[in-house]
Amino acid sequence: MNFWNTIDRPIIALAPMEDVTDTVLRELLLNAADPGALHVVMTEFVSTDGLVHKKARKRVIHRLQVTDEERKLLKEKNVKIVAQIWGNTPENYQQVVKEITEEMEFDGIDINMGCPVPKVVARGCCSGLIGNPSLAKEIILAAKEATTLPVSVKTRIGLKSVNTEEWIGHVLETEPAALTIHGRTQKQMSQGLADWSEIAKAARLRDQLGLDLPVIGNGDIQSLEEARAKCAEFGLDGAMIGRGIFDNPWLFMEEQRERTPEEKLEMLWKHTELFDRVWGDTKNFHILRRYYSIYSKGFYGAAELRAQLMQTESIADVERILNGIQITTCPDCPPATAPSY
Repeated sequence: MNFWNTIDRPIIALAPMEDVTDTVLRELLLNAADPGALHVVMTEFVSTDGLVHKKARKRVIHRLQVTDEERKLLKEKNVKIVAQIWGNTPENYQQVVKEITEEMEFDGIDINMGCPVPKVVARGCCSGLIGNPSLAKEIILAAKEATTLPVSVKTRIGLKSVNTEEWIGHVLETEPAALTIHGRTQKQMSQGLADWSEIAKAARLRDQLGLDLPVIGNGDIQSLEEARAKCAEFGLDGAMIGRGIFDNPWLFMEEQRERTPEEKLEMLWKHTELFDRVWGDTKNFHILRRYYSIYSKGFYGAAELRAQLMQTESIADVERILNGIQITTCPDCPPATAPSY
């Protein structure tokens, strides 16, 4: 069954991001999300070439890990989880998709045809496939043939220049279960503003072809309110949110407010503790530093705290720093009661 067509509109999805949307971050976001505010989450993108080779597999298989606690939250909040994969060899897609379908508990599979990283594009993968539509179509059809799960595609509006209708026309010929479009070309990377009017062209083309599949927009969304407004303005079925979570880990809550210092530091500690519990020393602890800059801001002394956290090498370092700080909202305010870690 294509779950994409059973979700209430507008669909709100979490974008796949490397070294970001692992099971730890997804669990934190799901915990904070209000029921009905988030419909689909995606894994980090995983190389099909890596998964089919014994040695490389050990380096990438963790990207498909889902903890029991995350599974519980997905069920409680009725959120679907999709494995995102990338590569340029149809045979590898078939092997990987078959394995994901038969041995892992995912609700769908998404093909990455949008990552703009130059070294990946140079290999003819991800958004590099925009320049090779015949191979792109072969890959989508090979993946669909290997599974009973819905196979969706995430892509961009062009390679070096905008080419929305021609490129999306090729993709729609394969009738993916859903189509997510980031409103930039590969050349733009993350520069400039996403062009949602180009994403809207894809939805109109879908309608002209009489296809029954959701078209989802992606690019620069900072809130649920903005996501829903964009869907209404541009005639889309949903919106995918990526970098917005870096500014607001509570983004998937309906009622937004400024978080207290205590709440920010509590989330910081939860993230650190969960990362340590799930990954131990199998992942680089430095990955957490990008999040410390999110949690340690907006209160007096945050800059000094952030500087200290950026030097941490372990959970013990973080615990020592947090237990040694006093939280205040202004230079002359009395310290609040800091949580114990």
